[in-house]
Amino acid sequence: MENMSFEESLKELEEIVEKLENGDVSLDNAIEEFNKAMQLIKTCDAKLNNAEEAIAKIVNENDELIDFEIDEEY
Repeated sequence: MENMSFEESLKELEEIVEKLENGDVSLDNAIEEFNKAMQLIKTCDAKLNNAEEAIAKIVNENDELIDFEIDEEY
């Protein structure tokens, strides 16, 4: 899962959610799919955090890296 792109992970997560919402899986399979979904969520979250950290630095006019303030309020 960690080798998957963010978009691939998100697509697979959406497919799992749809299956679980439709009730098209047995209880045992639903538990397995839920666990897989939780791993995908962790992977997506890690990729988003890495992306946020990467863009949180900007280069000023003197080619120096400076921290970019991120507004945590949504």
